[in-house]
Amino acid sequence: MPQLNPNPWFSIMLLTWFTFSLLIQPKLLSFTLTNNPANKITTTKPTPWTWPWT
Repeated sequence: MPQLNPNPWFSIMLLTWFTFSLLIQPKLLSFTLTNNPANKITTTKPTPWTWPWT
């Protein structure tokens, strides 16, 4: 069974990490958020509910 041979594990994990950090991560970081949550302005407070049965 080749999956039980631990010799190539380190090189495979290193190659996977380099692939993620050099190829996939810059593509993900290049996206711009269309709905920036930091720009939300809330000026009105919601009115509390009246509970007539209490």
